[in-house]
Amino acid sequence: MRLLITNRRLMVMSIYLESNYDISDSRLDTARSLGADYAVNIKNHTELEMIKEIVQATNGGPNITIECCGAEASVRLGILSTKSGGVICLVGCGPDEVKIPIINASAREVDIRGIFRYANCYPIALDLVATGRVNVKPLVTHRFSLSETVKAFETAKEGKGIKIMIKCSNAA
Repeated sequence: MRLLITNRRLMVMSIYLESNYDISDSRLDTARSLGADYAVNIKNHTELEMIKEIVQATNGGPNITIECCGAEASVRLGILSTKSGGVICLVGCGPDEVKIPIINASAREVDIRGIFRYANCYPIALDLVATGRVNVKPLVTHRFSLSETVKAFETAKEGKGIKIMIKCSNAA
C-alpha cells in the first residue's frame, strides 16, 4: 500500500492484487481509495485469467513490475504478466524457494531483480513523507495502547486493518 501512495505521487499506474485468503476485500477498497488503477483479489481467478486481465489493463503488460508480497503465485504472476524486455523487482519476502517460470522469463528477456526492502530507500521515503508529498496516514487503520498489545496482534492475525500501531509510551 505504501508503494501505491508513492506511485500516485509519481503518476505511475498501479495495480493492487490481494492474494491473502484470510484478508477481506476491504484491503482492495483501501487500495482503490489510495489510487490503485486496478485492484482484484486473485483467489477468484486462475493464473491465466489474471495474466490476461493485467496485460489488458496495462496495454500489453507492465514495463516494470514491483512484487511486494513474496508469495509464489504472486511472483509467478508478476513474471508472466511483465512485458517482454521488462523488469520485475522482487521486494516481498516469501519462502526461501519458489517455483518460477524461468524459461519464460529468459525467452522474453524479463529481468528479475531482487532488493532487500530497506537498502537505499529510507532517505527518499523520509523526504517524501516529511515534505507532505506522500501521506501515509491512511495506512494506519488501528491504534492500541501498550496494555492492549494482545488485542493488537489478534487484530493483525485476523487480517483487519492495514498498519496497526501500538503506542509504547505516554509521551505525545
